[in-house]
Amino acid sequence: MSTPARPLRVLLVSHYYPPHVGGIENVVRQEAVHLVRQGARVTVLTSGSPAEARAGAAAPARPGADGVRVVRVAAWNGLEERWGVPFPVLSPRLLPAALRWARWADVVHLHDCLYPTSWAAGAAAAVTRTPHVLTQHVALVDHPSPLVRRAQRAVYAVAGRSLLRRARRVIVLNSSVAGFVAEHGARAGSVRHVPNGIDPAGFRPAGSREERDRARDRFRLPRDRMLVLFVGRLVPKKGSDLLLAAADPAYDLVFVGEGSQGGRADGRPGVHYLGALPPDAVTDAYRACDIFALPSTTEGFPLTVQEAMASGLPVVTTDDPGYAPYGLDRDHVRLLPRDAGELHGALSALAADTPLRERMGRYSRHYATSCFAWPEHTRTLLGLYRCALTGAVDERPPGTGAEAEAA
Repeated sequence: MSTPARPLRVLLVSHYYPPHVGGIENVVRQEAVHLVRQGARVTVLTSGSPAEARAGAAAPARPGADGVRVVRVAAWNGLEERWGVPFPVLSPRLLPAALRWARWADVVHLHDCLYPTSWAAGAAAAVTRTPHVLTQHVALVDHPSPLVRRAQRAVYAVAGRSLLRRARRVIVLNSSVAGFVAEHGARAGSVRHVPNGIDPAGFRPAGSREERDRARDRFRLPRDRMLVLFVGRLVPKKGSDLLLAAADPAYDLVFVGEGSQGGRADGRPGVHYLGALPPDAVTDAYRACDIFALPSTTEGFPLTVQEAMASGLPVVTTDDPGYAPYGLDRDHVRLLPRDAGELHGALSALAADTPLRERMGRYSRHYATSCFAWPEHTRTLLGLYRCALTGAVDERPPGTGAEAEAA
């Protein structure tokens, strides 16, 4: 009688993890939860406050209620708190923790090669001969600080190149990042396009005017105003300053997130700062609003745009080359130059045209539910993990061409 194969052990590595708010950490959490649901054993290695790290060290690392074990290493987060640069500085305990959990894992999955968590876990995977997979979320970010831009280039030229070269599979979200990883050492044939997923049951349109009004009441938002929503860190890369410059009496602006630009317009009529919200509140924020706007830069297809589409909102965002593989209908998604005047014109036109908003909202919802789902995303991951373990050639996901561009 054959013995059943034991569950696959996966070490997910991310610089942040919820409750910290951000796109990468939300992706990692959803991957972790859905991998567990599909039978894998999952440990997440991430940063935490000194108090979180002490609490974890005081008790054995056991899976939480969602089945995911989270191991937090103490970190100083002053760069984000003071200057909006999301780069935790971790304690020397990071490398021993990475070695321990790389030995435990069958596969190590790194998220973005810019961060110390990935450097340490990549080194640990090499020492323990554990295959690693790497998701690269973005290419170089055009940050306003020359120091930050130089630091990015240095990291990608050294640590990034090493991690990309040794990765059994490199996952990207769009063709821009596919080209970037190819230039920085990813092996020909290793790059795969895998879109992020969304939860269409959690991120959905309001079922009625009454449900929308309840969502607005939750955040003390006006019931009788057109609301334009922004979700993301309030930093230049995300474009919260551009959206603020595009304000108009025809609509109010609603900002969800935290960062160095938060509070600049405290007390300004028609501007509402909700701060960082827990996941269940973010879904209500989408349902409370009429339009989603994200004038960000070099992000490709951000998770917040997917969430807004699943929530049935018309989307106004930056025309990034990363959208090209997705075949979006530009009559139903506004892809604009990164300019406050262009943004203002598009938002004003949408605010004045109810039938257009409704058509764009229906398109958003249909596209998101047809193309994005976390269960499918994690089934693809499991296939890539198995190929990384065995050296088999995985089938190329159809419809994007990203791999051909990277090869």
